[in-house]
Amino acid sequence: MAAPCVRVCRQLVGRGGAARRLERGGSAHRNYSTSAFLCQFTAPKQTGSAEEIVIPRKKSWDKLAVLQALAATVNRDHTAAHYRFQDDPYLIPRTSPEFRLYSLSQESGCNAAKYIVNTYPNLFQKDFAEPSIPCLMPEQLEPLINEVSESALKERIQLRKVKASVDLYDQLVQAGTPVSLETTNSLLDLLCVYGDKEPPREDQLEPREAEDQGELAEETQKRRTGRPRKASDLLSVTWRENNNAERIFNLMPERNERSLCTMIRGMIKHGACTKAINMYTDLLNNRMKADVHTFNALISAVPELKEMYNEKLDFIVELLKQMAEQKVQPNLLTFNSALKSLRKCGSIARGLSLQLINEMKSLNIEPSLATFDHLIGIFYKSAAANRLQTDIIFEVLDEIKEKHFVPRDPDDVYFFTSAMRLCLDLKDLELAYALHQILETGNNCVLLGDPYQQSIYYGRFFNLLCMMESIDVVLKWYKALIPSLYYPNMQGMRDLLQALDTENQLQLIPQIWKDIKQLGHSNKQVLVEEVLELMGRDKHSPELQVAFADCALDIKAVYKRDQIHSLQWTATSLGNVTALLLRGGRTQDAWGMLQFFKTNNRVPGKDLLDEFLDCAKESGNKALALDLVKLASAFSLPTTAELSKRVMTEFELTDEQKRSLEELDVDSSDSSDSDRE
Repeated sequence: MAAPCVRVCRQLVGRGGAARRLERGGSAHRNYSTSAFLCQFTAPKQTGSAEEIVIPRKKSWDKLAVLQALAATVNRDHTAAHYRFQDDPYLIPRTSPEFRLYSLSQESGCNAAKYIVNTYPNLFQKDFAEPSIPCLMPEQLEPLINEVSESALKERIQLRKVKASVDLYDQLVQAGTPVSLETTNSLLDLLCVYGDKEPPREDQLEPREAEDQGELAEETQKRRTGRPRKASDLLSVTWRENNNAERIFNLMPERNERSLCTMIRGMIKHGACTKAINMYTDLLNNRMKADVHTFNALISAVPELKEMYNEKLDFIVELLKQMAEQKVQPNLLTFNSALKSLRKCGSIARGLSLQLINEMKSLNIEPSLATFDHLIGIFYKSAAANRLQTDIIFEVLDEIKEKHFVPRDPDDVYFFTSAMRLCLDLKDLELAYALHQILETGNNCVLLGDPYQQSIYYGRFFNLLCMMESIDVVLKWYKALIPSLYYPNMQGMRDLLQALDTENQLQLIPQIWKDIKQLGHSNKQVLVEEVLELMGRDKHSPELQVAFADCALDIKAVYKRDQIHSLQWTATSLGNVTALLLRGGRTQDAWGMLQFFKTNNRVPGKDLLDEFLDCAKESGNKALALDLVKLASAFSLPTTAELSKRVMTEFELTDEQKRSLEELDVDSSDSSDSDRE
């Protein structure tokens, strides 16, 4: 391996003292570590002779250059749904459940088409496409060579026929036909990749993927926290004792480095980490060396092999040291695997992580987004982390600002969501804006991951906006993100309502309620009650009260439609709807809501009854006031006597009406006494 790799391994062995944190600012050759010994190797040495500049005779354009140039002239339509949903405007999702259903249906349709094409290729033999597109034609899924030969075995391996390949190999061995080492190694590759089971078809979900459809949030959270896996989290395909891979490996008359490396990677992939490290020891005893992919797998398996933080750290260092001794050149995944394992080593991993970043620069290996994600995970553990630990995010964003990234590691898609989580915990709006600007640079948005990851990112971003920004800016982002990029969940809409309350912009609630209905959250009890609480808490101008009353009638209709399933009337919701209707001039509807109290075994509050009586006084409606006292008496409310006294004082009543009220007082008093007894 190159001299720089040997140098870093020596540094890793003698790693006394923690490395200092990243230093912000600095020159153009700013380093991640401030160690003088490390920094002296970071900047490239300048030679005395000038570098020769070669001017090409012609410019070689990318095949997509014209399309990319045209795409750069078009801006995203904030009012439209995502382009993936625009094939059929009638089916464009408008709610979060519809979004999930549409996405799954679209994927299911693609899988059904693949199944038909690959199961019945005889129906698609004619190619009418101009120009012809081979990838859209049926694939060859059935073997063409039927004889028992090594060529037939190669064909079945190429077609990924696990059981057929093993059966044909056994037939060749039993017939005494020698199988070349290269073909046997290819068979081992197939068995170790798929765990001695048939691979899932492209038009079918893997068993584990199908089981985890409803547990995606939980699994993602486990991945992000870096906690050790539980037994239930292991892969569904495990490494069985004496499986076909082990049996064929033991039958091989000769083995080379590829044979052992394949077995090591297969064992690690399917959970047999202890067996893998034992086989790695056998590889060293046979004076062989592992390739870079095997070292990557071994480094990623360290958290499963060791318990204590210092043991994990020492084992990672030892594997890197052995890479240097065997002169194996590391690649990006080597460093990413080491950093990912260091996430499970506690705070003692910070110094080593910075040294690894410096070594990547020394070897001219460009970090990917997964590299920075692991680095943030090593330094940042909880919301209680001090500022020294969280300064790492500022250095990372300075490093990747205005850069264009492409997928290079499967974990690249977790960077933006975890970085936005840190912005939310720090309550740093400027940092969140900087991160979002990086996301919108070039095609970096494709590294945001699947729709679930996108929802997490935009949900955290919108939550931070609602807490920290003015309402005008929040509404601007609200229109820009929804529904073209983000379908907010219930918490997102609650954050928006709280922002409206903080800025005293409650006049927008009727419009927000329409969005809540359109987004499919009108059946959420907590959200609906919060809308009613904000509208009914204070009195407003007559025009706004009329708008609130219309909104309350709409909510009442939603309750009537959904109360069997999810929405149930409470005393608070009944009181708010009644008060809103009363303030909006809909006295008859408000009186009808009072009847709902008795139907739903609820009791109206004193403030609501007083407000009813005030309304009756303003309109001079004596009949309404009398009916209100009768209703209070029917509920056996303690306030019946007080209401009756107010009615007799504030209204001109006949003698008969006064006697009627006195009788109600007596009945109510007797009822109250019996209740106390």
